[in-house]
Formats: sequence, C-alpha cells, structure tokens
Amino acid sequence: MQVITQKLTASSAQLTGYLHQPDANAHQTTLPAIIIVPGGSYTHIPTAQAESLAMAFAGHGYQAFYLEYTLLGDQQPLELAPVLDLGRAMALLRAHADEWHIDPDQITPAGFSVGGHIVALYNDYWRTKVATALDIESAMLKPKSVILGYPVISPKLGFPKDDATIATWTATPDVLAAEQHVTADNQPTFIWVTADDPIVPAANALAYTTALATAEIPYELHVFKHGPHGLALANAQTAWKPDADQPHVAHWLTLALEWLADNRR
Repeated sequence: MQVITQKLTASSAQLTGYLHQPDANAHQTTLPAIIIVPGGSYTHIPTAQAESLAMAFAGHGYQAFYLEYTLLGDQQPLELAPVLDLGRAMALLRAHADEWHIDPDQITPAGFSVGGHIVALYNDYWRTKVATALDIESAMLKPKSVILGYPVISPKLGFPKDDATIATWTATPDVLAAEQHVTADNQPTFIWVTADDPIVPAANALAYTTALATAEIPYELHVFKHGPHGLALANAQTAWKPDADQPHVAHWLTLALEWLADNRR
C-alpha cells in the first residue's frame, strides 16, 4: 500500500491517502474512494482516529484518504473554509483518478462530528457556493454519496453550547445550518448517531434527515440506543474510554459498506 500526502492549493489543508495497487488478476482496475473528514470541534484534527477510520475502509477495498482542514487557529470566523477544503480534495482526487486508480464516479466523503458538519454542508453547497468560490466545474465536485457519523448539523441545535464559540464559527449561523439548505442537488446520505449522545444532540441528525426526506433525497438513518460522542469505529481500537467500545454500534461500518455497495449499482 502506498501512502501519500498532498497539500491543497490556496489553503493550509492537506490530504493523506492510503492507496492500493491494482491486482493484475482482478477484473476491477479502479476502486471507489472515501475521504474521511474527522471531528475535533474545529480546534484540532484527531489524526490517529482519522487514520484508523481511513484504514478500516482501505481494508474493504477503498482508496482511502483523510482530510486535515482549516481550523479556528488558522481563520476566524471560520465560515465555509473547511467546506471549500473538501471541495479542493474532491477535485484533487478526480484530477489524479488515473494515477491513483480511483473510479471518479465513486467518491464518498464521510464526516464525523464537526467533520459531519463539513460534509453535510458540502452536500448542500457543492454545486453552488463551493463551485463558485473555487471556480471549479461542478462535475469535478459532485459526491457519489455522503456518510455522516454523529454529525453537527447546525450551530443552533445544541453544539456549540455558547454564543461566543458560535461567533468564532460564523457571523451568519443560518448559512451553517445544513438542514436549511438541502436541495434536489443533495446526494444519497447515510447517517448514524446514538440517541443519548451528550455532546452533539441526536436532534442534529434528525433535522438533516427530515430535510432530506422533504426533498426526496435517498437516505438511510441508524439511531443506536447508547454511546458517547466520538465513537469512530465504536470498537476497542478507537475507544477513548471504556464506554466508547460499543459492539452493537460498531455494526455501523458494515451497514455503511453494504449501503455504499448497493448505491454503486
């Protein structure tokens, strides 16, 4: 497996990838790709967790990447800067699709916590605000589908907890309220969350799901009964405390992989 790191243009962001070499005996010469967009409250990137998530997908035949995006230490207010970083990453994968043996029609960003906020907003804005801001043809930016794990959806739905922090994110919270901007351009979405998440209320995921349903966007939602925030793989590998090892919740990965395979048809 080849490991690559690419700085993104006009940004402090960078992309790390884990690339399979084609199997000469396989009929498939290109592979689907996943871009992990980790959490970290917009203050830091949990790189070990991001790597674990990327490697989990790589182990199932994906060209797997994780994105280190613009943080509050780089820019305040943050506004849509991390969403634009994801757009740059999407365009980079398509530009290198041949070299990196990627199927350009099978690229899925997967966001967790505030990474889910980035991906949900990207799903809303890829064809409009992102394409315009980056001056990139929207076809280079279109995701095949998106995955959201315990996502922040709106700064007005319980995270952050205070107005001062929201002000470091944006001067216009409605722009960052992803459930308000779902359109017919949104792509199929897989969402998972725990009902008793104490940090990011499950109401975030439910609000986005409702918006997808209203817009008639295909979606799949899994609400697990219990689990703390930041579960990642929800197993011993990524558990940051004993209660974060949740074997039932860990089924989310199998469910997501099955959903992705079904969505490729």
